Amino acid sequence: MRLDGRVAVVTGATRGVGRGIASELAQQGARVYVTGRSAPDQQPVNERITALRCDHRIDTEVEAAFQRIVHEAGAIDVLVNNVWGGYEGMMENGVFTWSKPFWEQPLWRWDAMFGAGVRAHYQASQLAAPAMIAGGRGLIVNVSFWAAQKHIGNAAYGVSKAATDKLTADMAFELKPHGIAVVSLYPGLVRTEKVMEAAQWLDMSNSESPEFIGRAVAALATDRDALRHSGKVLVAAALAQEYGFRDIDGKAPRPLTLADV
Repeated sequence: MRLDGRVAVVTGATRGVGRGIASELAQQGARVYVTGRSAPDQQPVNERITALRCDHRIDTEVEAAFQRIVHEAGAIDVLVNNVWGGYEGMMENGVFTWSKPFWEQPLWRWDAMFGAGVRAHYQASQLAAPAMIAGGRGLIVNVSFWAAQKHIGNAAYGVSKAATDKLTADMAFELKPHGIAVVSLYPGLVRTEKVMEAAQWLDMSNSESPEFIGRAVAALATDRDALRHSGKVLVAAALAQEYGFRDIDGKAPRPLTLADV
């Protein structure tokens, strides 16, 4: 799964799944740019990762980040749209609002999930696509989840993830003639910082490291026939079975299905 000479961009990658993806892509040899509101601006994280401070709700900041990447690296081979909004402010006036019915949900959560989520994926893909088209190849991965297909958490979450999967399908249709694959990638239970804070109340036996999701992206990026997956929803653990990789602890997480979540 070596990515030597490839340029990857991972949005919202200062922590969690995005951090793990960026770390693994760099480990596989890619030159990686990570974006995020808390990123140390224009600073090298290590010899292969450069951080760009960027609020994906502000168009000019996103445009400046991608212009710098293309100017500096000369190409974008892999884009992972991981940035997402709406998880902040779970408590309001002492009340946990995440699982409230839609008529009791704060309206800002809808705006956050579409503005810092779906729209941010759309804009980043717009800015990366010309560089990929010029190179005649590329991979765009939209991090999504089963909430697109089943009620999980709340209505705004489900609708925004369904929109993400539809964005994947339509971008794939338009980019296929240019040799660029677009997929939605579903993680399982990932051992992010937030999840580990609640680990004592969770069944972690089938959990995945953030780097495991990066290995799924690397496998797709090095597959010469990745276009066969384009437009589809893919499960990271199922890709591990297909491509023959394991998690960083040597385990092979079981792929979840709709019935499991």
